[in-house]
Amino acid sequence: MRKVLRFLSMVLAAIVLAATLGTLVPRPLWPAASAGEGTRHILVLKNPIHTDIAIPVDDAVRKRFHFLVDAGLPSDAPEVRYIVFGWGGRAFYLETPTWSELKAVPVMKALTLDASVMHVDVAGAIVEPHPDVAGFDIGDDQFTALLDFIAASFQQGPGGPIVIENAAYSSFDRFYEANGHFNALVGCNTWTAAALRTAGLRTGWWNPLPVSLGWSLRLYN
Repeated sequence: MRKVLRFLSMVLAAIVLAATLGTLVPRPLWPAASAGEGTRHILVLKNPIHTDIAIPVDDAVRKRFHFLVDAGLPSDAPEVRYIVFGWGGRAFYLETPTWSELKAVPVMKALTLDASVMHVDVAGAIVEPHPDVAGFDIGDDQFTALLDFIAASFQQGPGGPIVIENAAYSSFDRFYEANGHFNALVGCNTWTAAALRTAGLRTGWWNPLPVSLGWSLRLYN
């Protein structure tokens, strides 16, 4: 029993060390050359375990993601100000709409290996400043690169992105099949971090939790 406890303590210490270094070591190590004036304001939204990226809409964004309208998501409604994108584990996302519905199987899949999905939501005005909202100004080229990264995360079928039928939390969100596999080491927050790096922002080297991603974003941007 003592050996088991010692082993578990070592594993926990290794995870804490990795998370600390993952926050404090920037990625990329050196700042990129100045990309010009930040004309686009994007938002990173967080809750205790998950982060999303809110993209401000204009005619070009609505046109690029018009497949959302085809699935019944009102992204072209005039009151919509943001389209919110998140990537995550299929079982946890689809089977846990609220914390009260948390089940063992989705948790086990999230800790081991699961298929992935894209979750897309629409929002009106989002209040800033707010503890759960971080805003960043990026240039047009970086904004385009971010949209490219998000679009490439959708799994493509013969007719484009594959909507998951009868899977939604409300009338204002939809789920789509996504590329890649989800696990505890490469999860929703590492996807967010990778997306932000394509937009010219610096993150920590490994950010598995919203708190570590938020700290690194504040440190290096």
